[in-house]
Amino acid sequence: MEILGLSTSPSSGGAYALILTEVKGMRRLPIIIGSFEAQAIALELENIKPPRPMTHDLLKNVVQGFNAVVNHVYVNDLSEGTFYSKIVLERGDEVFEVDARPSDAIALAVRFGSQIFVNERILKEAGIRTDQDAEDSPKENAKSEEVTVEKELSKLEQLEIDLHTAIETENYEKAAKLRDQIQKMKG
Repeated sequence: MEILGLSTSPSSGGAYALILTEVKGMRRLPIIIGSFEAQAIALELENIKPPRPMTHDLLKNVVQGFNAVVNHVYVNDLSEGTFYSKIVLERGDEVFEVDARPSDAIALAVRFGSQIFVNERILKEAGIRTDQDAEDSPKENAKSEEVTVEKELSKLEQLEIDLHTAIETENYEKAAKLRDQIQKMKG
């Protein structure tokens, strides 16, 4: 996975959606994270170095102080709406796994230039599929959606249309909430 970006909205109460996207695929995974972690990720992505080390910079220095590196991070579980991850560290021939919040694991992975992996089950359950054709012609799809909305739709169909629109407009926080509503209804 790669980091596609960070998204927020005024109604989110300071939370951000960290959007991961498949390197060779069409699925995206929004993960809601705190503003501090979003800032830590954004600063590193933008190559901005604060005058003093932030928490994730400190953690990187500690890991390196023990002659270790972050090999990769792995978002390995989703339970009751909470994502879980592991940081996989290497020191010589030794491999260590450390439990972490995905936001912290990814903030550290960005600092080490490490890969980010997500369990396939999680992508199936919480991922949002993007349609390549929709990305190529968003205006055309928006027109066809407006025609569809005029018809009598079930609540589930309307939520799915709203989800598609949220993805096209890159409102991933709303998309994550809609995805959760749809899963509850199907569920």
